[in-house]
Amino acid sequence: MEQRIIEIDVREDLKNKIEPFQKIMEAVKECKEENDVFILHAPFKPVPLFAVLKAQGFTHEEEELDKKHWKVTFTKKG
Repeated sequence: MEQRIIEIDVREDLKNKIEPFQKIMEAVKECKEENDVFILHAPFKPVPLFAVLKAQGFTHEEEELDKKHWKVTFTKKG
């Protein structure tokens, strides 16, 4: 099966004071198979999300691209 990659950017949502948690969780639901990837762009390191997605079987790698731009790659494990 082909690897699915879902990518969302919540920096604008947060800038506009829109809570992105539901949007994030909807995107994560699309990652059903092992090695599916969810990429999140956020203005800060979203540490609380790490535990939430770990409980759903994801590992993560984080990268600070700029002062207010973090890219976190979550990978679904089997």
